[in-house]
Amino acid sequence: MDVAAPSGALSIPVWNALAGGALIGLSASLLLVLDGRVAGISSILGGIARPHRGDVAWRATFLAGLLAGAGILAWLIPAAVVPRPSTVPLLAVVSAGLLVGFGTQLGGGCTSGHGVCGLSRFSKRSFVAVVTFMTAAAVTTFVVRHVLPAVR
Repeated sequence: MDVAAPSGALSIPVWNALAGGALIGLSASLLLVLDGRVAGISSILGGIARPHRGDVAWRATFLAGLLAGAGILAWLIPAAVVPRPSTVPLLAVVSAGLLVGFGTQLGGGCTSGHGVCGLSRFSKRSFVAVVTFMTAAAVTTFVVRHVLPAVR
């Protein structure tokens, strides 16, 4: 039995989300246990942008695996990839991406590193980071949905 998300949310069955979360947790755990590395995407990508000798191959392989996984999903289940038209200007999207990149550097990691890997290791720093991420997300969502439309 598939339990769909509430109306207005992404209509992805709960079991798909649970399976995806379990696979993310499994892959992060395997990387930590087998190689002693944390699966924080911003740190993995940052290590390619600022490479150290002998430390690029595993990072490139990890990122290639992410892209390949998405490609395989799109190939096997085309309905899983739903293109959505956007009314957001490209400059705003690029600016938002750069701000996220700046924030991950400022915060010493991203949601995958702190939320998945840091919390599972009981890191106090990651706990503070995740509380900060979630609070900022809640405030931003409230402002965008309830305050900005009233200003227009």
